[in-house]
Amino acid sequence: MNSRRSWLIFAVGVFAYLIAVMQRSSLGVAGVEATDRFAVSAAELSSLAVLQLVVYAALQIPTGVMLDRVGPRVLLLAGAALMVAGQLMLALSPAFAVAVVGRMMLGAGDAMTFISVMRLLASWFNGRTLPQVTQWLGTLGQLGQVLSAIPLSFILSEWGWSPAYLSAAALSLFTGVLIAVFISDGAAEGFGQSVSWRAAMKQLRESLRRHGTQLGFWAHFTTQSSGAMFSLLWGFPFLSVALGYGPVLAAGLLTIMVGAGFVTGPIMGVLSARYPMRRSNIVLGAVVSMGIAWAVVLLWPGTPPLWLIVVLIAVLGMGGPGSLIGFDFARTFNPMRSLGSANGVVNVGGFTATFLMMLLIGILLDVMDRASGGSGLPEELYSLDHFRVAFSVQFIVIGAGTVMLLRSRKRTRDSLHESEGIEVAPFWVALGRLWRRKS
Repeated sequence: MNSRRSWLIFAVGVFAYLIAVMQRSSLGVAGVEATDRFAVSAAELSSLAVLQLVVYAALQIPTGVMLDRVGPRVLLLAGAALMVAGQLMLALSPAFAVAVVGRMMLGAGDAMTFISVMRLLASWFNGRTLPQVTQWLGTLGQLGQVLSAIPLSFILSEWGWSPAYLSAAALSLFTGVLIAVFISDGAAEGFGQSVSWRAAMKQLRESLRRHGTQLGFWAHFTTQSSGAMFSLLWGFPFLSVALGYGPVLAAGLLTIMVGAGFVTGPIMGVLSARYPMRRSNIVLGAVVSMGIAWAVVLLWPGTPPLWLIVVLIAVLGMGGPGSLIGFDFARTFNPMRSLGSANGVVNVGGFTATFLMMLLIGILLDVMDRASGGSGLPEELYSLDHFRVAFSVQFIVIGAGTVMLLRSRKRTRDSLHESEGIEVAPFWVALGRLWRRKS
């Protein structure tokens, strides 16, 4: 635990996740090109991303069960291979249907990556180091968005569709080589020798019943989804077409989200380690901040100024680090033997909200384009007025998730009080006590 070998494992795991994030977000910078290449509507384009995320979310729990049996190394290798195959299909796809299959394969490979790396970290690190390296994993992994926003976008504009996605496939191939050479399951060696499928399914059911796992699910649901929706698909058309910034500035603005994650991620990691009973308040703070930022942008009269868009994107960058607290809940309230299953349950949350919002936004954009007599061209389809209405769907989805988060938090605290006698006072009460002590 916490050895030199641990940090080597951490480095390779971070690189594997970084490349997976790049593959996941590689369509985000190609939304306009994909609309023209395949001659599809906004709803059809959203289905290309939505089906990828549906596969990702659907495989989280099965992947978590397999993770508890066979270990992370096997699943990381399988994930890299699937992402190579998926990007090859997308690069060479002669038709939209083939591209859809390719993105679904990519989603399957992506599904095996993050929770496998999370499981590795739990095997190689402990103590206060673990929540901090977990935050660094999420923070550094978001550099994959920079790879898709700048180098991949440049290759796409200079050399075209196929060279861009063939290059992406080559990176996943290189990742597979690194995993095969350097990754081992470490303290978790011996996966599958004593855990039967029946026992693994029992562990999954136990994880699902734990209020802490449910709290992690809704924490991930509310924090991760808005930024993921923006970076994976609809942010680039919004910035480049609706606001008229063009592809170069739009790609550059998307990298602000990564920079914001670099600032807020370590801070959230330290706060989570130091104040474990207040982690839900950190999550709620991130959710409220994103809601306020979106409300100001969508209600701004006329075209929002550039500085306000920068603020919005920076605030959205808090969502990624905030979502990792959901996995910290899973780690706290589940034994190590079922941590893979619990992480899989948590990871379903954010991506369920993401693909739901992606699909609804695409449908609303098409409906408004047809209602206004538009031709379906990007300039008319992706207008600012259309996006104002379509983006508002987030308040419904995330609002419902926030209600469920508060319910799960209450049940978790009640359970903690019954089982261990620990009572967590409301946040304002704790602040009052702290103020009186200092006074």
